[in-house]
Amino acid sequence: MQSYNFDTVILGGGPAGLSAGIYASRGAVSTAIVDINMFGGQPSNYLELENYPSYSTVGGYDLMEKFEEHADKFNVQKFPMQEISNVDLQNKTIITADSEFRAKTIIIATGAQPMKLGVPGEKEFVGRGVSYCAVCDGAFYRDKVVAVVGGGNAAVEEAMYLTKFASRVYLIHRRNELRADKIVQERAFKNEKLEFVWDTVVEEIKGEDLVHAAVIKNVKSGKVSELSINGIFPYIGMTPNVELFNGQLEQDARGFIVTDETMKTSLEGVYAVGDVRTTPLRQVITAAADGAVAAVYAVKYLETLKDIPQKV
Repeated sequence: MQSYNFDTVILGGGPAGLSAGIYASRGAVSTAIVDINMFGGQPSNYLELENYPSYSTVGGYDLMEKFEEHADKFNVQKFPMQEISNVDLQNKTIITADSEFRAKTIIIATGAQPMKLGVPGEKEFVGRGVSYCAVCDGAFYRDKVVAVVGGGNAAVEEAMYLTKFASRVYLIHRRNELRADKIVQERAFKNEKLEFVWDTVVEEIKGEDLVHAAVIKNVKSGKVSELSINGIFPYIGMTPNVELFNGQLEQDARGFIVTDETMKTSLEGVYAVGDVRTTPLRQVITAAADGAVAAVYAVKYLETLKDIPQKV
């Protein structure tokens, strides 16, 4: 097994992790980013972003490619596609299938993933009509009917994206008004291929080889009916990728890691950034900002270690 030692190891190569890598390396500390996937994180799947400063619109993959190139400029060591089996935050050790990483500080940037509806048929039809990425799978639904579940920015924006392919897109929301930004709502209401199903939840996803219907329930009237669809895209929120850390540090009721304003967790020398932490806003720009803050304070922490007398 290959063994590595770094001042800072960053777990996750999305916008938060890459930003942390840039700032840590600029602080003249040895820095590595370890990810179970390729770098770029969720934004790599976004068709375009229009709220990242300096770009009127930019492809998600293109933006993350720029982040990665910037990290390369500062010689951040990158370890993508790592099968991580164990993370010991107290001892700051990461074990993968073929390597061991030891660090003095760890920055957790593992992000979050879409929440599941938790209804019958959802798990069974993943890849056969149930999808959590409209950009990835939208083209498969050309001239078909699909549903999106949710009412926030992600749900509404992905629903509008799907109208490029589908003949009809239902947006199912448990309330009678959207939570998305007003400008996003205005565009959605003008889209003739988008139909809103208010005050409604999904009870079951039905099909044979492929999805053919969703059982829906009106939360006000209690009426249950079937909606004929070929695909369904849940966008009801996020759940943090914390399986490797559960029980090792303070988390909130939903599992997100609790930090202070410097991104420090309840463990000395361990920081959390981006979507994995408790935060009021989950955007590329806030993830990048989190990474910068965490790295700066990780470097400051490393400087204090130099002042501690070493045991002989």
